[in-house]
Amino acid sequence: MTSQPWLIVGLGNPGEQYAHTRHNVGHQVIDVLARRAGTSLVRHRSRTHMADIRLGVLPGGIPGPRVIIAKSDSYMNVSGGPVSALAKFLGVGADQLLVIHDELDLPPHQMRLKLGGGEGGHNGLKSLSQHFGTKDYHRLRMGIGRPPGRQDAADFVLATLPVKERPEWDVFYEEAADVVEEVVTLGFTDAQQRLHSRS
Repeated sequence: MTSQPWLIVGLGNPGEQYAHTRHNVGHQVIDVLARRAGTSLVRHRSRTHMADIRLGVLPGGIPGPRVIIAKSDSYMNVSGGPVSALAKFLGVGADQLLVIHDELDLPPHQMRLKLGGGEGGHNGLKSLSQHFGTKDYHRLRMGIGRPPGRQDAADFVLATLPVKERPEWDVFYEEAADVVEEVVTLGFTDAQQRLHSRS
């Protein structure tokens, strides 16, 4: 385990009109982590909102490691600039970056941890890869499924989730926050093995 803190970034779009969309699952998980830490995100000059917290609990009830949780204030497709500016400010490299994002290629409410790889047409990931100069960062892929029928993928990810489905999604956000805590306290590989053996 490195002494450098993890930078945990949830992807999404700013503004209330996007809050309950599939594209904003990353933002929702960051909100859960902030709530668990009893804090709120504060504006940072990198054009992000962030909080410096301790995450999880280590053996003996010791507070878990220090991490930075953050969301970009800019739209998803240009979020790489603010996130890389924050990482530079903190002295955190891509090897300590965990990005939480929506994933069309996984069924709803399924999760996978992944290191590196392609962006699968995801504009937020493309922007991050471009600004960090590498695709080798950690991802928590949160399944949202494919659009029904011939619905356009962009319309699907930006559509507001039906109110009756939101409790189910809220459970998913809590489960994702648990996975993030495992990454931070157990290490990425152990957390990945645990997650993938459960599903």
